Amino acid sequence: MTIPGYKTKLESIAIAGVDDLVIRSLLDRQQFHDPCGVAQRRGISSATWPLFGLLWPSGVQLAIQLALRPVCRNERILEIGCGLGLASLVGQRRGARVTASDCHPLTEKFLDENARLNELPLLDYRYGQWGAGSMPSGPGVSESALRGRYDLIIGSDLLYERDAPRSLAEFIDRHAADKAEIWMVDPNRGHRPAFNRHMAAHGFRMQRDQRLPDPAPASHGGDAKLDAYKGRLLVYRRGGPLSG
Repeated sequence: MTIPGYKTKLESIAIAGVDDLVIRSLLDRQQFHDPCGVAQRRGISSATWPLFGLLWPSGVQLAIQLALRPVCRNERILEIGCGLGLASLVGQRRGARVTASDCHPLTEKFLDENARLNELPLLDYRYGQWGAGSMPSGPGVSESALRGRYDLIIGSDLLYERDAPRSLAEFIDRHAADKAEIWMVDPNRGHRPAFNRHMAAHGFRMQRDQRLPDPAPASHGGDAKLDAYKGRLLVYRRGGPLSG
């Protein structure tokens, strides 16, 4: 499929426990298309514009972890900063109640396309952004804004800016149920201690800090290179005991 303004490719992703997923992603990091300045108004520069549309190692790791979690029909799951939403699609395929959220203007379009490619129902998608520029205006933004609280909130590689620990913890607090569990996959970008402090300030206690093993080679494809992955899975629960 050719889309005016940018180029895409198809990748086959194998995640243990679910059928392989076909994912449409951007061709590379050189793609950029913001003719009306929508992304710019949301604080997304030309350099960061394509990042939503690529498969990242931490996103694959998050999908692998979600595929291992037993499905609870009444559990509400939220993926924040979802990008291509691989973990959300894995949850959708397994029958979980998943909402995907992001701030990029093209995220929903790619999520819908990837759901169709895999013969899945369309994901529930909501606009969600934290930090500077988190309240942009524009057609459809307020109507699609993320609301409500969730039992499990998941995300990957979100602690890449200095201000992210505080603003991300505040965002999670607004959307977490009273006994919510939080999963963050962090590729050791250096902001984990600050994030732990801000999460604790909102009543979230560390339950697990687990180094993630390298998955089998068949668990990834395309740009999602995992052969030397060194990230961690951080699990928090509101009001839970401190980890030992």
